[in-house]
Amino acid sequence: MLRQFTTSLMFQTRGRGLLEVTSGIAGWAAGTGVAEGLLTVFVRHTSASLLIQENADPDVRGDLDRFFARLVPDGDPLFRHRDEGPDDMPAHVRAALTAVQLSIPLSGSRLALGTWQGIYLWEHRTRPHRRELVLHLLGA
Repeated sequence: MLRQFTTSLMFQTRGRGLLEVTSGIAGWAAGTGVAEGLLTVFVRHTSASLLIQENADPDVRGDLDRFFARLVPDGDPLFRHRDEGPDDMPAHVRAALTAVQLSIPLSGSRLALGTWQGIYLWEHRTRPHRRELVLHLLGA
């Protein structure tokens, strides 16, 4: 019989950058007792996103940040929307180019992530923010 569970997890970011959230999500999923299923993780914001990425070498996260800084620079005169500062519209574009939702299989009561994979909340604003992730798990 399939069961489903939902929850929200809050995370405080330090400003722009990738914050690994794997352990909090994995801990919640394991606590549901579901052995096999599918977990959906959704970020409830328009200036942050989700990413599955390497969690071994911190240079990967730095390189991603530097690439996006080049691709979508703060203060770009192309953007008119600047209600909350020069990083406002670039943060929205960065979120649009990445993902606000992830689907992760659960196998043997564990997230079916690869050896070097972690789940990251990617803060695109330069200031710290409190971000909410909604989790939905369907399985048996």
